Amino acid sequence: MKYALIAAGDGSRLVAEGIKEPKPLVRILDTSLLERLFKIFIDNDADSICIIINDKMTEVRLYLEQLSLPVKLEIIVKTTPDSFQSFYELMPYLQGTGKFCLTTVDPIFKESEFEEYIKTFVSNNCCDALMAVTDFIDDEKPLYVKTNSDLEITGYANSEYEGARFISGGIYCMNQTALNLLPSAKEEGIARMRGFQQYLVDHRLKIKAYPFSKIVDIDHAIDIKKAEQFLQHT
Repeated sequence: MKYALIAAGDGSRLVAEGIKEPKPLVRILDTSLLERLFKIFIDNDADSICIIINDKMTEVRLYLEQLSLPVKLEIIVKTTPDSFQSFYELMPYLQGTGKFCLTTVDPIFKESEFEEYIKTFVSNNCCDALMAVTDFIDDEKPLYVKTNSDLEITGYANSEYEGARFISGGIYCMNQTALNLLPSAKEEGIARMRGFQQYLVDHRLKIKAYPFSKIVDIDHAIDIKKAEQFLQHT
């Protein structure tokens, strides 16, 4: 399975709060976000990994270039305006590979849940995309995920609504049918991954939600401590 990683943001909120490391190199329990994800990907049968970083991340680029992994690592250095545009830049590395997993650089989750998530998507053809969701809501601007009783995703919302249960976890498993919609989505001006997820629903792809018990995003300095406490109790 191929894994793709969006790490092109500037982590401005962390910088403003005194965190000196670039976001991908922020350490959680003495392990950087990148190192943790690479290990998890490899443990879950990665054939290769592709990552996009922005052109100001010299420290991250040097880290990646000296890294020795047991799988091929593709590095794209390009500044993009949002997560959807970063995904678009990753597209050539994902075409023709069948199923793949895309994630942002900062979600912290239980590794056992991620393993079951990947197995579920790889082992059957239940859907065109299987999106990680959680009912743990601790985000400034969460993307709410609307589902039916079978956990099929029927839409997304930027604000809370009556009966809201899940938010997006920033981890996406997709097949080539979903990937093939990237060019038309770009032409139509889709922005951010939340826009593309709704685009998939609008084009009647079968999208399902996969609940994780908890996903912590590293957006603020305090999130580092939250993530460490979470991992220490898993």
